Amino acid sequence: MSGSNVLEKYVSRTPEPVKKPAEEPGAVDDVGAFGLLRGIHERALMLELRMKDGNAVAFNYSYLQQASFDPSEGITLHFGGKSIKIEGTNLGVEVRTNLKLFQALIRHRVAWIQECDAQTALSAPAGALVIDNIEMDG
Repeated sequence: MSGSNVLEKYVSRTPEPVKKPAEEPGAVDDVGAFGLLRGIHERALMLELRMKDGNAVAFNYSYLQQASFDPSEGITLHFGGKSIKIEGTNLGVEVRTNLKLFQALIRHRVAWIQECDAQTALSAPAGALVIDNIEMDG
């Protein structure tokens, strides 16, 4: 093959269309009580806790030392010297196929958790995951 043929092979080539990524990196699905990162390999850097009074606080997932789930007590997260207690109804329910809050938390896929007010809790459908209270100690 001569040098000019090699050059023609690459110069005359039709450019391939630019492919869009399947998902926007960092895109979050609102699944009601919490926000889930869409991509299966996506990981949140921080967990934002949204209180019913409008305040919010975020914790870096890299400081998550321990997580526990007791259906009668709730979910407890330990970030360094702080303990976060998440209480609610149906905390262990599958909100989608193979998607539960606790498993999503320990995989760092939850971007935010929303505490709901009394009116929202009362109007929630039966069996829905509802975050009644988020407490912080430490």
